[in-house]
Amino acid sequence: MASFFLGFFGHALHRHQIRRWERLGVRAARMSLADLRPLRQRALQLRQVLDRVLHIADSRLTLPLIGSSTFPKPLHSDWAWRPQLWSGPITPIGMAAAPTKARFGDEVTLFHDCKISELTVRQVRNRREADLAPYGLKMDVFNFDGSFLSLVVELPPEAVRGLKRNHLVRMTSVVETEAPLEIFARLNVRHGPNTEQMVRELPLEGGEIMVEFDLAYTKLNEKRVEAAWVDLIFEGPKMNQVILRDVTFSRRPRADL
Repeated sequence: MASFFLGFFGHALHRHQIRRWERLGVRAARMSLADLRPLRQRALQLRQVLDRVLHIADSRLTLPLIGSSTFPKPLHSDWAWRPQLWSGPITPIGMAAAPTKARFGDEVTLFHDCKISELTVRQVRNRREADLAPYGLKMDVFNFDGSFLSLVVELPPEAVRGLKRNHLVRMTSVVETEAPLEIFARLNVRHGPNTEQMVRELPLEGGEIMVEFDLAYTKLNEKRVEAAWVDLIFEGPKMNQVILRDVTFSRRPRADL
């Protein structure tokens, strides 16, 4: 019974508030500036609260579900991972005039050498039927006076635990670009004082993109592997928009021949 009255009076109060703001909206055209300023301030405060509620509600109600780790994995994979930026909400969700070494979540860092940053980076909610990742990363690049732009994704300790030269490391991504763009992925594996590097160009032909790194072609010291990370390098990004709808990683041992 209590929930009935709370729901009934809650709806009545809500309708009353809507009618009140509708009346204020009509009166605003004739209101004096002295009265209009405080009204505008109250409306802005109300909008901030409503925007926060809508952001949380949209995140929870929109598919794919937040925290989803669902994505196709190669047969016999012994490790697979989707970074936090593409699986759950981060703080802050975006940044205008993003400086170099700006971090987005716990694993992704932006690097560039622009004198004046005209980069806007923002986490966006994926809503397309084909999307498996809950979130994506949108990067708007206007004037670009630097020589490089990259996103560094730090792989977790599980990625290098037991890593061998017979492993294949796969990166799968879904990328949208406003204009043609070259994107390279560079896998870095630190072992002792040395770092092995392998570079692959992403074939931007639409849909899901996959590149693999075969560690058999490296001089990896399996007993001293310490850390790994992937650089996503964007060549000539000026006046372009890039949306990384999803980025996932996996590894599997190569079949014995």
